[in-house]
Amino acid sequence: MANMRTRKLAKQRGRPASPPPAGPEPEPDTESRILDAARRVFVRRGTAGARMQEIAAEAGVNQALLHYYFRSKARLAEAVFRGVAVRLFPPVLEVLASDAEIEDKVDRVVAIELELLSRSPFVPAYVISEINQHPERVLQFVKAMSGVEIDGVVPRVKQILDRQLKTRERAGLMRRISVDQFMVNLLSLCLFPFAARPMLMAALQLDERGFGRFIEQRRRELPAFILHA
Repeated sequence: MANMRTRKLAKQRGRPASPPPAGPEPEPDTESRILDAARRVFVRRGTAGARMQEIAAEAGVNQALLHYYFRSKARLAEAVFRGVAVRLFPPVLEVLASDAEIEDKVDRVVAIELELLSRSPFVPAYVISEINQHPERVLQFVKAMSGVEIDGVVPRVKQILDRQLKTRERAGLMRRISVDQFMVNLLSLCLFPFAARPMLMAALQLDERGFGRFIEQRRRELPAFILHA
């Protein structure tokens, strides 16, 4: 009975039902260590430049264990992308879909994105590269983080924002702008400094501490710019 349950669980997780390769028994956190190591390597090098041997070395395991847990580089890359994207976007969608006032939404989205990206500055370039090479991953991570297809998430967010933008426009507090343009402005103005970080640091002659001060200033000034542009 126990063997049947083991085979069933392995099948559900997409792994072979056979035991791990011969050698020391894998530690309980082996799978999470592999994912953490893969995230560091994929974000640093991109999927095309990442090598399974480097990921195994980073995780402190042999390559056979990588294949036991994830079967292929493609499966591991998909798991890493989903993990990175789920950390980056769900908090933003949650704020935008809420009943909070739009001024509060803008302030919170800017704060969330700049804080997350300050901790992982290479993530935007990685996400953009992955989406360009694998457009299907957008649909995969939206479904994974929300439990519904993208067609069920975006219309609801856009409907709420459209109502709030028109209310603000009628009150004379904001010029007319489409929901699509507003959302792209909001997210891209947060993401761009990190996606172009090396170029900006060189052009503005900033070191690491200087870039941090630049982002903190942006955190204070960006919400007003978006709401009054």
